Amino acid sequence: MNTIESAQNPALKHLAKLLRSARTRRESGQAVLEGAHLLSAYLQAGEQVLQVYVPASKMLQPETARLLAQLPPERVVQTAGAALQKITSLTDAEEITALIALPPAEPFDAEADCVVLERIQDPGNIGTILRSAAAAGVGQVVLSADCADAWSPKVLRAGMGAHFALRLFVEPDLAAWRERCRVPLLTTALHRNSVSLYDCDLRAPAAWLFGNEGAGVSETMLSAASRLVHIPMAAQTESLNVAMAATVCLFEQMRQRLQQGGD
Repeated sequence: MNTIESAQNPALKHLAKLLRSARTRRESGQAVLEGAHLLSAYLQAGEQVLQVYVPASKMLQPETARLLAQLPPERVVQTAGAALQKITSLTDAEEITALIALPPAEPFDAEADCVVLERIQDPGNIGTILRSAAAAGVGQVVLSADCADAWSPKVLRAGMGAHFALRLFVEPDLAAWRERCRVPLLTTALHRNSVSLYDCDLRAPAAWLFGNEGAGVSETMLSAASRLVHIPMAAQTESLNVAMAATVCLFEQMRQRLQQGGD
């Protein structure tokens, strides 16, 4: 097994660039998974890593051994000392780090459920929404090009492996995408014409649009929506965080469909 002694090693310098730069991730078609949980989720999804970097202090741990047993030996590299510590975005630098290829482009299913994110900037919000979408059975997510990068380290950690259960699409023009979408577009909005989430029939395929944390959904996309929806809340309550609102909507949709299946 090869051992890397220094953070100046070209392979680790490449990892560092991938961790810092969305442009590098796009141009190389690669991303970095930090931590055993993400690596485990990736392998469980049937994917194969390009390379795994393991701190020497982790080599003999049972969890590490279970993961490494699933990998070809030539794809495992040991790192000595503080080599990974100088590039990682984690507080605990003594974690397994994996280099992966971004998934190949797939066709968008215009007649299936999807979640659409417009100008969402907080990585934690995007990761949480991805996680909720996967848990609620929605298989595809569309992100406007001005969202935070879905493959950034913070979004990956917040997603907790949801990336590997979803198809992700980045769209430079959501209005043009709307023309191709063949299902109703629903969006949350505090508007006089909005209807209660709990009065909506959500059993048929739909696209859910969620907007920027501060500004919300743009006027262009509001006008493109099939229906404006609000989440009823007790009086004197602040509006929900976008990730919480998305979770409420997606699980109400799932609840109605499960109930339909049980009827």
